[in-house]
Amino acid sequence: MAIRISKRLLKVVLLVSLVLGIFGLVLHTTENESALYYADKAKDIVDNQVNKWTTDAAKKEENERKQAEHEAEDGKHREEVPLDASAKQLLSAADAAKEQEVVGDTSASEDTKNATIKAAFVSLVRNTDLPSIIETIRNLEDRFNKKFNYPYVFLNNELFTDDFKSAIKNVISSEAHFGLIPKEHWSYPDWISEEKAAYVRETADYIYGDSESYRHMCRFESGFFWQNELLDDFDWYWRVEPDTKLHCDVDYDVFKFMRDNNKQYGFTVSIKEFEVTIKSLWDTTKAFIQKHPEYVDKNNMMDFISNDKGKSYNLCHFWSNFEVANLNFWRSDAYRKYFDYLDRAGGFFYERWGDAPVHSIAAALFLPRDQIHYFPDIGYFHAPYNNCPLDNDIWKKGKCSCEQDMDFSFQPYSCTNEYYEVNKMKKPAGWKKFRT
Repeated sequence: MAIRISKRLLKVVLLVSLVLGIFGLVLHTTENESALYYADKAKDIVDNQVNKWTTDAAKKEENERKQAEHEAEDGKHREEVPLDASAKQLLSAADAAKEQEVVGDTSASEDTKNATIKAAFVSLVRNTDLPSIIETIRNLEDRFNKKFNYPYVFLNNELFTDDFKSAIKNVISSEAHFGLIPKEHWSYPDWISEEKAAYVRETADYIYGDSESYRHMCRFESGFFWQNELLDDFDWYWRVEPDTKLHCDVDYDVFKFMRDNNKQYGFTVSIKEFEVTIKSLWDTTKAFIQKHPEYVDKNNMMDFISNDKGKSYNLCHFWSNFEVANLNFWRSDAYRKYFDYLDRAGGFFYERWGDAPVHSIAAALFLPRDQIHYFPDIGYFHAPYNNCPLDNDIWKKGKCSCEQDMDFSFQPYSCTNEYYEVNKMKKPAGWKKFRT
């Protein structure tokens, strides 16, 4: 699906922001700071907003998304990409994968299963995020971590205050580590023209298009968070953002599940990206693959991210504000070289490449499809979307607080339906009502 942000859509965004009130995620930059900010919100507004999926404003936004999707299906607003050598290589690998179901023993060895799990929650936050991250952590502790006591790693491009550290330690059941992001991980590399980047921001007509800090954040999450020394001793991470919420109890060790079942990347929400923000990302990716076809896994999930056998990107990606993954995947030669190639191309600053499509494209191409996992049982909220279990047994077992009619998974703008289809998975009862 391809979407071009217009003034009409921006009006819809503004309308939705009025409904969401101060609950919405916002970015704010000043002349002296280029850092990511989130709006402070009261807990009662959070709880109320969770139940507003069916409001008129939300419906209007969804109608806009449906219209854009239909236009994309009709071939409007899509720029065709010629089938070059890299696309042919991707097509060859994907065709080979389609010939077979995921088979074989994908579980870990007994020695691996008995090893200590080195995992942590990772959160990119500022001191001003304290009220919202405290609420998020309280919810995470109650729903999951009070049973497992995994540590937290907090990262900031400024020093954390003593008050921030004390407040965090007061609400968690485990250790907390606080790290300062190196300047080179939150600034312009020497090959980027700051003048050109500034012009792009001034003329951008799409969400967060004028934000400098958002671009630094996306670049950091794409290529540097896993390089922070505080994560050197960990193999696994669970990304945590302020103002997110678990709807259901998670009574099993998620990290152990990932390890024992040989999963490398896990997600709860998938969605389509705004095409205008990543115009050259797929061309750049194909150019990289042409140089390094050896990195494309023979059982890749290219059919999840491309509807035309590699000619173009269908904009589907895993929403990275929640992801559970193996840090060693990002540390691999394939991903390191891929990120470096993207970084040199300049799209993080000259466009507005997000870490979510970057992570998703890499996982879909470089990992076997059976190593990517969707968590249908982890009820999750990040404004304005919910992952709420549709399976009644799962919903009851997890003591879920969400309304199943609010689930985003099979809404038209979600890509979870496509994930189920390309992986030949059985869809939960009731999914069809979201497609009408």
